[in-house]
Amino acid sequence: MAEDEAIDPIRPEFPTGRVKRIMKLDKDINKINSEALFLVSCSTDLFLRFLAERSAEVATEKKKKTVKLDHLRTAVKRHRPTSDFLLDSLPMPAESTQSAARTVTEREPSRPVADKTAAAGTRRIDHFFRKPGNEAPIQINDA
Repeated sequence: MAEDEAIDPIRPEFPTGRVKRIMKLDKDINKINSEALFLVSCSTDLFLRFLAERSAEVATEKKKKTVKLDHLRTAVKRHRPTSDFLLDSLPMPAESTQSAARTVTEREPSRPVADKTAAAGTRRIDHFFRKPGNEAPIQINDA
């Protein structure tokens, strides 16, 4: 009877083209198998759901309705495997309530934690999400 029922294929939430592009940023990766791409996409989806759920739990514990960066940091700190690789990439929390009271126009862009030297063969996660348009343009001097 189960054979008669139509089974919907599982589709990852993330655009596979973008996931593939991010994976190819690693110089050691030349080709990406479609099954590997599918598993990485699904794993990313599961990880982000897990992180969102844990952050929501922290916000609920603190009797807040909005999940904020501090709630995310607390959720990451509580989960040791996530803390080991993600905590250094999260921006530092606001130093005082005065900085939170500044208007949007006065705010500085969030800065990542001071660059630490990464282990050989690793890169910070925020490097994956930089847009090429944010870099300074290349100037060519005609002689």
